[in-house]
Amino acid sequence: MAKDLLLEIGLEEVPARFIRSAMEQLKEKTVKWLADSRIGHGEVKAYATPRRLAILIHDVEERQSDVNEEVKGPSRKIAQDESGAWSKAALGFARSQGVDPDSFYFKELGGVEYIYANKSSIGEATGTLMNESLPALITSMTFPKNMRWGNWDLKFVRPIRWLVALFGTDVVPFEIAGVSTGRVTRGHRFLGNETEISKPADYAERLKEQFVYADVEERQKLILDQIHRLAEEKNWKISIKEDLLEEVVFLVEYPTALYGTFDPDFLNIPQEVLITSMREHQRYFPVLNTEGQLQPFFVTVRNGNEKAIEQVAKGNEKVLRARLSDARFFYREDQKMPISAALDKLETIVFHEELGTVADKVRRIGSITSKLSNLMNADSQTAQDASRTAQICKFDLVTQMVYEFPELQGVMGEDYARKAGERDAVAQAIFEHYQPRFSGDQAPASRAGAIVSIADKIDTIVGCFSIGIIPTGSQDPYALRRQAAGIVQILLAHNTACKLSDVFLAALEVHREAGLLKRDAADIQKDLFDFFGLRVKNVLSENARYDVVDAAMASGFDDAASSVRRAAALMNAVRLPDFKTTVESFNRVNNLAGKATKTAVDASIFQEKVENELYTLWAEVSSRFNSLMTEGREEEALQQLGSLQPAITAYFDKVMVMAEQEDVRANRLATLAAVSSDLKRFADFSKLVW
Repeated sequence: MAKDLLLEIGLEEVPARFIRSAMEQLKEKTVKWLADSRIGHGEVKAYATPRRLAILIHDVEERQSDVNEEVKGPSRKIAQDESGAWSKAALGFARSQGVDPDSFYFKELGGVEYIYANKSSIGEATGTLMNESLPALITSMTFPKNMRWGNWDLKFVRPIRWLVALFGTDVVPFEIAGVSTGRVTRGHRFLGNETEISKPADYAERLKEQFVYADVEERQKLILDQIHRLAEEKNWKISIKEDLLEEVVFLVEYPTALYGTFDPDFLNIPQEVLITSMREHQRYFPVLNTEGQLQPFFVTVRNGNEKAIEQVAKGNEKVLRARLSDARFFYREDQKMPISAALDKLETIVFHEELGTVADKVRRIGSITSKLSNLMNADSQTAQDASRTAQICKFDLVTQMVYEFPELQGVMGEDYARKAGERDAVAQAIFEHYQPRFSGDQAPASRAGAIVSIADKIDTIVGCFSIGIIPTGSQDPYALRRQAAGIVQILLAHNTACKLSDVFLAALEVHREAGLLKRDAADIQKDLFDFFGLRVKNVLSENARYDVVDAAMASGFDDAASSVRRAAALMNAVRLPDFKTTVESFNRVNNLAGKATKTAVDASIFQEKVENELYTLWAEVSSRFNSLMTEGREEEALQQLGSLQPAITAYFDKVMVMAEQEDVRANRLATLAAVSSDLKRFADFSKLVW
């Protein structure tokens, strides 16, 4: 026999950002407990709203499964002393397994005798186990922030106000912080009442009767359907950000979408400001027209029904009016401050106590930008734009708008710079130098923006590495991984010949001149290569097999763009039926080339025709191969290497490389070393897996 299990924790309103992870944690802990307890079950469904976390498990077995298994203990040498008596290790094993030492027997495994025992027990009733285990399971949950209430020592995300625990139709009795389990749950705080759950399968439907949609997916679908219906009726485009939708889903139990308006005069403010204010302060969805321009409307979701919905809309409009008035005030006040005055204020803002102020950072960005402009072959106008951008790229950090909405850094800088008379290219680059801001974001479109973005990011990375802030595990407080990935993305997007080592050295020189290097520059550079290597590898792994990635990376990744192109060429090649034979010939060359003791090849001591044929062909292929690699035409370069395969095969068929004559042997190894030098420039072909 099997019964359904329902467990619900009723709480005061939980912060929306905590709820999904808490719901998943409850599910994972319950499923793990069932597995560890040898209790079979069926489908598992988790529920969550701002006031509850719940889990419904179908077809839970009424008893644990019986145990009858053979368990291995310590070796005989450890298990018995010289007199044959059981040692402490053996007795400890007996206790841990719940068996009598007299039941031990010996079996040989890998030439060593071990003690074994048959462990058997009759499964207990599931209901009995739940009485003890479910309260411990609940109180073991962890959250980013906890509360204590009353005189209880328990720390939990919010105070527990009711508990429902049903196994079949029976209540599982236990108590937590003075709250006893029962079958009564609570509906919507204002629209619903308490309701009794007669059996677990009725849970979601009973709550709907009390104006609660406990199913997260169903609640989200209701919200989206209502928003889309509004958009269709009004011919609007309603912008729905995933993170805002997620938050709204966990702010309501009974969602009802509604719309409101605001004064069109506010549209004179940049729409990014208005949208940010609506989203961040009010959790509103902005309304756009078909061209993506903001309209004087907003959509929000009420935690309730449609009763007095017009009054609710008016209340939201009033609150939004105050928010947008504040934003307009900040916007106007910010424009009264000259850029030079804003830059002066940066002198008082500490970037890092060991790396100086933000103004110090801006000066370093300027110096690095100058070096990168040369390395990235920027024309004179681009170099001038990049230089000016570097000088003023952080001025908007001291504006009231960015203080209120930090996510608008760069956005406001672009707008204020244009209004202050800066060139459009400079204003655009101020915005772009923060890109890419997150995974999946675009790289800067302009070359000036790309140069300053790299300069800003590598300054932060080198500075942190210099003072010992290197990401480990999940710890990355300065988002150095994201910034390193951003540099790689920019280099790839702009297909520049600038190498990673060029970028590293530019920043290291600037930090050395500023007296900021706290470690040896060579050690920092080594750490940088290791750090960036993982970022390049991640990029290659998006479109290539693991072995192809390893093969391409082994030949270096200093030129990130070349690494990507080499991996792509290899991916195309490994699909060809005859490429395996080509790779085998390459590997034979590389294996013997490692034994070469000289680099110069003397054609006058060739003894076989195939020696001259391979060397002559290689000389022609090598010239074309290296030119193609320099031009970024790696696909064709690999084809050139492949053309050597027949000559290599013939060479090994006719020539004894390890000849007895020392000069002949050394010359043949030198020939293979010459061929190998080009092969290794492209990839380590031995890493390819067939």
